[in-house]
Amino acid sequence: MYILFGIIAAAIIIAVIGVLYTVFRAKIGFIVQGLDAGFSLADIMLLWNVARVCDLEQPSSLFFSLNSLSRCMNQISRQADSEGTAGTSKVQNLLSKLYDFRTKLQNESDSKKGLVTTESLDKGQKLRIILPGKGVFYSEILNNASSIVISVPKQKDAIPLTAEAWVGKVVSVYFWRKGDAAYGFDTKVAQHGLFMGKPSISIMHSSNLTRTQKRKAVRAKCEVYGNLFIVKGEVDPFAIETKNAYRCFIEDISEAGAMIKIGGKGVQNIKIKLQFNIGKKLIVMYGVVRTVEFNERENVSHLHFECTKIDPVMRNDILAFVYDILPEREKEILAALAQAENDRKNDEPESADDDGPGPDNHAEEEAEHLFDDDDFDEPTVSIF
Repeated sequence: MYILFGIIAAAIIIAVIGVLYTVFRAKIGFIVQGLDAGFSLADIMLLWNVARVCDLEQPSSLFFSLNSLSRCMNQISRQADSEGTAGTSKVQNLLSKLYDFRTKLQNESDSKKGLVTTESLDKGQKLRIILPGKGVFYSEILNNASSIVISVPKQKDAIPLTAEAWVGKVVSVYFWRKGDAAYGFDTKVAQHGLFMGKPSISIMHSSNLTRTQKRKAVRAKCEVYGNLFIVKGEVDPFAIETKNAYRCFIEDISEAGAMIKIGGKGVQNIKIKLQFNIGKKLIVMYGVVRTVEFNERENVSHLHFECTKIDPVMRNDILAFVYDILPEREKEILAALAQAENDRKNDEPESADDDGPGPDNHAEEEAEHLFDDDDFDEPTVSIF
């Protein structure tokens, strides 16, 4: 009798564990992936709440999708700003970890061996196409031979331009190669016609494919005036300087350094402080001028500045600028890359119809979240 009760009790316990695992499987998987990515349990639980607030269909995509990760980081920053907690160590430490993780994801993608020519692209490969002034379109490879035959590009289930109207246009093409990474190349539309009875256009091959940015620190072009201070002796690297400033112009920026333009001949290997504003936020960077490019005719120098010390809050302000405040052309490129990534995630056979795989409208809307702050609604509950 006791043995029977024991068997029944064990069966009940196993059944309960099975039910609990089924109910919490997604959360358990999320925690495991978060721990594997190097986040603390407290950070992981906060990120779980963020993923729910952002309405991610697959919360764990936060750990492998640049698009999902960027949405969640924007949500954290927005709520922290609204609640006045943006400057707290808790929020800044979390953002620092997320920015580091984002850069790691991007670099891991860039390090893989990739394509060298479009001639090896497969039939059925989904494409995202930028036509300057007209936005991002989607298409699909119908055939790959002496040229690449693709379906007439669409936007949101519509064909705003006829096949004939594409001929002669120079376009930028982006796609996600299965098991590899995102790629892009520029090409020209050579002709239009019919392929297997369907309207199509042909684009020229390219051997100049580019992958996502390969810098350890991702840079953004900018046009920012600042002040440069030459450091002599021991100084507080985080203190704000007010005397003996040299006016300068910053042409690109990352949390790891900048390209600085100054009048006159620059000096290599000197320690400097760089002070400037991003919006209303003051940034102070301390570091070394690694190399100098001097233009004698114009009497100007470009300084390759490496930042060695920066306040964590200011570092996050720079990263927010680099990833989110980009020129319109770069926003289109990132939108195309984000949509190409969603093509990868949503590439399922049952999505095909008589006209071939259709668009993932949700994916396009999700990609737009990267660049339009108005798309981020305030959460009804605090994620903190």
